[in-house]
Amino acid sequence: MEERLNDMALFVEVVKAKGFRGAAEAIGMPNSTLSRRISMLEKAIGLRLLHRTTRKVELTEAGQIYFERCKRIVDEARLAHEQLGEMLAQPSGMLRVSLTVDFAVTYLAPLIAEFARDYPGITFDLDLTPRRVDLVSEPFDVAIRIGESENSQLIARELARLSTCLYAAPDYLGRSGEPSEPADLARHECLGMAKTNIWTLHDGTRTTTISVGSRFVVNNVGMIRRLATMGMGIVLMPEELAADDVANGRLHRLLPQWQGSPIPVYAITETRLLPAKTQRFIEFLRKHLAE
Repeated sequence: MEERLNDMALFVEVVKAKGFRGAAEAIGMPNSTLSRRISMLEKAIGLRLLHRTTRKVELTEAGQIYFERCKRIVDEARLAHEQLGEMLAQPSGMLRVSLTVDFAVTYLAPLIAEFARDYPGITFDLDLTPRRVDLVSEPFDVAIRIGESENSQLIARELARLSTCLYAAPDYLGRSGEPSEPADLARHECLGMAKTNIWTLHDGTRTTTISVGSRFVVNNVGMIRRLATMGMGIVLMPEELAADDVANGRLHRLLPQWQGSPIPVYAITETRLLPAKTQRFIEFLRKHLAE
């Protein structure tokens, strides 16, 4: 179908230029190739479209009727292509996004606001929930998740990797002292996410793993951060999520030469075939998170 439409467009150009040479120069195609394509078109539809002479070409009666039809079809196709380009440049509609609460509120909110200003035709349905929504059965366009992707049947696009660092409140450090090396963490109260009682730390050349213990096991980053600011222990968390507390003096960076394993951030979709609004949102987040 696409090839036939292309041949129809070539035929229209030949008629408009009143010859193969002028049309070939206008579209940047060898004259012989253009002539062969029109001959193949005539053969395919079973009609003689052009009278060819050494000086010019003229439409046959059937060619005149076919030209009018082709011109209408080609013009409609070009208009549709232009409209599609406009839609892609300024996508619209409802964008339904599932987000983890703390990462969205603390870090993504300014980016989402900027994206909304750039694309005024898009409206937003933002679902902030700790649960992993079912992208197959629930009407979400994309889910933004922190941590390794678990469902191999979904499409996971990595947006960024967040560096993780150690933090504690001045109150906690005043009571318990500040660790001077990773091994000291085993003797401290450490606030960990559920099922993560092993911390892996790197300093650029060395890697060490520490078994940490805590009175609190929590499945919410915001709660862990809040407990850390209240002096309940040491936390290993992304720099981006701790930045405000560090700036305001509620948390203090520990062992600054050591970092935890980077945490990936993914945009997860059910399919690779995405509407323009979802494509633009994912591209926007990937660009700005990388910066």
